[in-house]
Amino acid sequence: MFRIWGKIMSDNHLLNDYVAKIPGDDTRTHKVFAGLEEICKSLEITSPIWLESNIKDFKKFSFVRFTKDNFVESIDFDYLEIRIIEED
Repeated sequence: MFRIWGKIMSDNHLLNDYVAKIPGDDTRTHKVFAGLEEICKSLEITSPIWLESNIKDFKKFSFVRFTKDNFVESIDFDYLEIRIIEED
């Protein structure tokens, strides 16, 4: 099972979170994108844009923060953080 945790933060407080469970034998990249899509749908926010710095952070640490610069629309929180919590 592949699980990825998404949480919306504002002023260092957790506003909302969701854990996406992605089954299957797909690639890690496809599982991350599927998990992010599920998280965004559940939290009712638009999907962020991956910038080069986000990709580097995610490859190195298996987590990333998306700030207002990653969203086309304005957001009412400080950042969305996603983190892999289980890989099969």
